[in-house]
Amino acid sequence: MTQSRPSVVDIEDLGVAYGNAEVLHDLTMAIGPREVFAIVGPNAAGKTTLLRCVERLLTPKTGTILIDGRDLKTLSARDMSRRSASVPQSHTPAFPYTVQDIVLMGRNPHLGKASQPGPHDVAVAQEAMDELGIRAIALRSYTQLSGGQLQLVLLARALAQEAQVLLLDEPTAHLDFRNRHVVLSTIRDLAVRLGLTVIMTVHDPNDAMQYADRVGLVIDGGLIALGSPDEVLTADNLGRLYGMPIEVLTDGNRRVIVAGTSS
Repeated sequence: MTQSRPSVVDIEDLGVAYGNAEVLHDLTMAIGPREVFAIVGPNAAGKTTLLRCVERLLTPKTGTILIDGRDLKTLSARDMSRRSASVPQSHTPAFPYTVQDIVLMGRNPHLGKASQPGPHDVAVAQEAMDELGIRAIALRSYTQLSGGQLQLVLLARALAQEAQVLLLDEPTAHLDFRNRHVVLSTIRDLAVRLGLTVIMTVHDPNDAMQYADRVGLVIDGGLIALGSPDEVLTADNLGRLYGMPIEVLTDGNRRVIVAGTSS
């Protein structure tokens, strides 16, 4: 499907190798504003590697990545942090910071050297906590939170960073059914209301079906399909992706992906 909106993130002919082992090759995609883009694939397909390239934690062997038309290689660390914010699968601080302390860390790209957060930074952090509905636990120790609360705190920290692009590596890993829905529906709502560009890797294609605007299927480091969930998350594509029979069931307007049975 053609991307009709102006793109915020452009990935062109991306290739990554670890030594002689090619991990990604010939990847090209563009992601626009207010878009939740899901990268779906089996283990070791290259999903996290792709995300780390966009985070600039890895240097591609070939190709370019642009944010707002700027090549990542030309951006300073501060400029990069002001344009994109990352939410990891998990985070264990070395000290039992409060929730507000963790969220305030998102303000670091906007602070001068050796300066402390001021009233404006605290206000931005509190607004981010309000967005995620966690203001009531602002003074609670971060190490005493549930898995769902932890992810919401990390999202709030990313919002406090005031970056246009959010990068999420399997944001629902280790979460139960309810918290998966809370986190993913919150991500989608934030993208639409705040005009964010969200790129996330997901483990379950049903999460991409329900919450993503567009999906990229990655296997063996290559992109095999790109488009809307209805276009891309088909039984044939998913069967190829996971090497097993897949069924896509329809119940009214809802489509559900399940493991099929061999004939």
